[in-house]
Amino acid sequence: MPFRARFLPAALAALILFSACQALPRLNDRRPNFVIILSDDQRFDTMQYMPETQARIFDQGVTFTHGYITTPLCCPSRASLLTGQYAHHTGVRVNTDPLKQKTFVDALHRSGYYTGLVGKYLNSWDGEVRPEFDYWVSFFRGESRYFDPYLNVNGDWSDHSGYISTLLGDYAVDFIWQAAAKPRPFLLLMAANAPHQPADPDVPDQDLLADLAPWRPPSYNEADVADKPVWLQDDLMDAPLIKRVDNFRRKQILSLFSLDRSIAQVMQALQDTGELDNTVVIYLSDNGMLWGEHRELSKNSYYEEAVKVPFALRYPPLVPQPFIEPRLVANIDICPTIYELAGIPIPAKVDGLSLAELLQGGPWREGLLIEGWPPRGIYSGIHTEQYLYVETRDDRAEFYDLEKDPFQLQNAIDDPAYRDIIARLKAQLESVREPAEAAPPP
Repeated sequence: MPFRARFLPAALAALILFSACQALPRLNDRRPNFVIILSDDQRFDTMQYMPETQARIFDQGVTFTHGYITTPLCCPSRASLLTGQYAHHTGVRVNTDPLKQKTFVDALHRSGYYTGLVGKYLNSWDGEVRPEFDYWVSFFRGESRYFDPYLNVNGDWSDHSGYISTLLGDYAVDFIWQAAAKPRPFLLLMAANAPHQPADPDVPDQDLLADLAPWRPPSYNEADVADKPVWLQDDLMDAPLIKRVDNFRRKQILSLFSLDRSIAQVMQALQDTGELDNTVVIYLSDNGMLWGEHRELSKNSYYEEAVKVPFALRYPPLVPQPFIEPRLVANIDICPTIYELAGIPIPAKVDGLSLAELLQGGPWREGLLIEGWPPRGIYSGIHTEQYLYVETRDDRAEFYDLEKDPFQLQNAIDDPAYRDIIARLKAQLESVREPAEAAPPP
């Protein structure tokens, strides 16, 4: 049966159930709800193409202008988000590694939350239902076609007619109506696959932005990469590759349009159920993507286009007025934030920091570990608000002053003016990164 025909009765039933349960308010549990919306491979500089998300989340909460991913690859990034740990602590270094640790979803589920997953879980997971989720809609190993996807809905696999972002948005709305009818708080992880490749846009959007200007920042197809590591010493991009990158960039942007519409429906459902202002809404991406900078079309690297992502939090009790926050935050901070706001002790093994502490004026970090593994080589570095220091094993180290060199064109590792800063960051890196002897072989 087509998805729409099955979904409408379910939504109607949820609405009736919600109305009937209004006499059962959460008298003893007013903990906040959580809705984490996670896009896939979205760059930090693309929010202008998502006006609904910008208006309903970013413009009504805190926008983090230095939001980063500690390992810019799908599965490691998501594992770090779910556990609050760096990838060398989760053991999830590449997309095929399974996550064997418990997550904040387990903790909230045990503490009484109604929990839901709509969309992508982990690349290493087969798409089957997990016990910590009461509501489950996902696809096989984090990969799905954009049109007519094959989805697992609460244990049943079936083909769905329609576009993936619209379908996931409908299921997220269905979850919210069901959750709002229950006398307990809820958690929803809505993990879209847009704008991940192949980034096929929805039919109404396919002809838009036909005159999109080519993307040509100073670092595009960088002429001289002799100061970069060996893995980046590719040939200059030729005309066919340049055309392919330009086309992919346009498709990625267009695929965000449908996701934006679905997020608007989710936010409207929170409002219609009366749960909006008691819900912590967090938006970010699992990593970014290079569009030809440094001759690359990739994400598994430490350059800004790969590790910097759109990042915002809306929750009026914590953020009563919208503002811009420039301090350094990361995906590993979501887990401890949820623990703290849900009233659950933060496990000692968590590497991240609670954003609630930052937003309430508490002390904050000066540097963040960025780390990654093959095929890009084994690298680790310290990112501050201004500087990036990185070591690639058996290769050249790099240092960038991002205020003076935002496009990371000139590796200043040998510049004597930065000697003391580099020494301080190197010492900081030694104190937090995985010891070389502890890392598994490539």
